[in-house]
Amino acid sequence: MKNKKILVLEKDVDILNVIGQILTDEGYDLKLLQTDINFIEEIEAYEPDAILLDIIRVTPEGTELCRALKTAKGVSHIPVIVLSTAPKVEVVKEICADEVVKKPFDIDLLVNTVEKQLAA
Repeated sequence: MKNKKILVLEKDVDILNVIGQILTDEGYDLKLLQTDINFIEEIEAYEPDAILLDIIRVTPEGTELCRALKTAKGVSHIPVIVLSTAPKVEVVKEICADEVVKKPFDIDLLVNTVEKQLAA
């Protein structure tokens, strides 16, 4: 069986490394990014089964990339799991995310959320 591929965009390198270690230990293939430059192209090239997306603010600007993913041809079907410290981050599920994980996150919750989205 082919390993599921997850693309992670997280601006904090320490958090990015922790997520990378956790999901690698779970058997996923990962592409870790710290910047959203050419993000749609990165997704199209990597063809991930899910995307973990860091959102700093739940504002139109803060959710712009997430919304773009859900309308971009060829990538809109990919589940987007938003990671955020924003207080009212749950509203992102109404805007663009398939699921939300609040930071700091529980490792089991992160893994279970990823598994649930990949099974959907």
